[in-house]
Amino acid sequence: MSEAETVSRSLRLRQAIVVTSIIGAGWLILWFDWIAHLSVASDIHLQLSRVLLWIQIEFVGVGNWTWYDEWLWFKWPTYQNPVEVIGFCLSLFPVAWWLQQARKESPLVRYAIYSFCIFPIWHLLTFAFYEMGWMTLKAMAARAGLCITFVMGLGWTTFWVERKSRALQVARLEISGALANVGPLQSMHASVAGVEIGSRIWNPFDMDAWFYGRQRQKLRQSLSVLFGYLIAFILIVLLLLQASGCQELYEMPAGGGEQKQLQQVVKVQKVIKKKFIINPLSSVIFNPPPLEEIKLQLLEITKHAYQVGYGKGAGAGFSGGTNRGKVRFIRLEYSGGDWDQGIDADLNMLIQYNLRTQHKIAERPETRKVAQLKNFPVGKSPPVVYMTGQKNISLGKSETDVLRGFLIEKHGMLFADNGGSAHWGNQFKALMGRVLPNVPYIRVPLDHPIHRVPYPIPFLPYVAPHGGTDALAWVVDGRIAAYYHPGDIGDAWADDHAGVPTPIWEACYQLGTNVIFYAHAEYNKWLDSRKKSD
Repeated sequence: MSEAETVSRSLRLRQAIVVTSIIGAGWLILWFDWIAHLSVASDIHLQLSRVLLWIQIEFVGVGNWTWYDEWLWFKWPTYQNPVEVIGFCLSLFPVAWWLQQARKESPLVRYAIYSFCIFPIWHLLTFAFYEMGWMTLKAMAARAGLCITFVMGLGWTTFWVERKSRALQVARLEISGALANVGPLQSMHASVAGVEIGSRIWNPFDMDAWFYGRQRQKLRQSLSVLFGYLIAFILIVLLLLQASGCQELYEMPAGGGEQKQLQQVVKVQKVIKKKFIINPLSSVIFNPPPLEEIKLQLLEITKHAYQVGYGKGAGAGFSGGTNRGKVRFIRLEYSGGDWDQGIDADLNMLIQYNLRTQHKIAERPETRKVAQLKNFPVGKSPPVVYMTGQKNISLGKSETDVLRGFLIEKHGMLFADNGGSAHWGNQFKALMGRVLPNVPYIRVPLDHPIHRVPYPIPFLPYVAPHGGTDALAWVVDGRIAAYYHPGDIGDAWADDHAGVPTPIWEACYQLGTNVIFYAHAEYNKWLDSRKKSD
């Protein structure tokens, strides 16, 4: 390659790096903006989106999209941040260019390009799966990306440490003049470059450092790198999780209504049989029915004789809500088990709640770690969170304290669903023994408001009685703070309803509606009492 071609190629690479860095900065802004949107349900996010959008437009130089963004927000007010979709998709163009360019580079540069390109692809898949409502695939993509990042980072860290270590060994051997006498395999287990007696080396890249000893220095160095990298990776992940844990707000939909049962109206429809006129002299034998015989056909029609909600307000909702408030379905993430079991069914339950109550709902369900419940302030916390599984439940003391504060100080409610084993039920009871040690659980009767409003439940529906046939509750100050369902109600919310009969999965939707509504109504009562006391 001539000198002119080398200079031209170097210039093109420099320009590509600059453009990619600018687009990458815009991509990071959009990514954090998307995370902020999932966390903060307020008008602040809308203004933040405008500022971030302006920054991306001005510095990336992709043209003025503000009019387009405003038009989309006006046209589809429920559609969230269309510019994020465009921005994430545009990030694929530099990724594709670099992947094509990597084939012309040396192996080391090629692997570096591949490593950097993994991140936007990983984030784009996570974003796409979330926006399409494929929560199981979203969780799988997030975990797979985290595992790939860990392995990839470990590989580059090992390569970098090995390169530095070998350079130090070679430099010391060159000084001593013994480089020609050392074979390529001699330094695999120990140092081959002697050091002066009495000298103390602190450099961790040097195999002759005193803390590696005098035997098997290479093995000890490798183990140190592995454990050091593992600790650093965990700390970085925890730091990022804390960074995304800004204050969150939960607001109920504004409105009003009554906390009563849906009235059942039975309409009697008379269907009179057709009267056949028969020639009495005919040879046909026929017994005509009496003229007064009729067939009664009962058609049960369920209608709203009132608005489902609580308090005084226009439309179905809650007096303690806001115009921008929505009912959200939040699932808890916890360690030790399969917290995401049947996660795709959450959206079905959320939609069914909207159809049955006419309350405004979020576009899709969400997940939060137990520790993230502390990010919600008092008076703006979720009235109810949902958890399920069939394996183990492992919560530390800090998470237990956060959950206790959520249930008592923030007046929240925990909706637990046994997803498939008596073991999980025992684990949950043990957990509640630590969260609410002075509150014993009780059996919830069928005449309790949670089983009667807005739908009267004649029996406790379940897919399979993994933990008995009775619902349990932990009651604090006359209010259910934790509700335990023993029979995998979430399975009945799935697309195939777990194969159970229609009356069962319909009753499961009704019970889910009752639990969500009960939690919001009790939360609204608490907000009203706080306002009166203030």
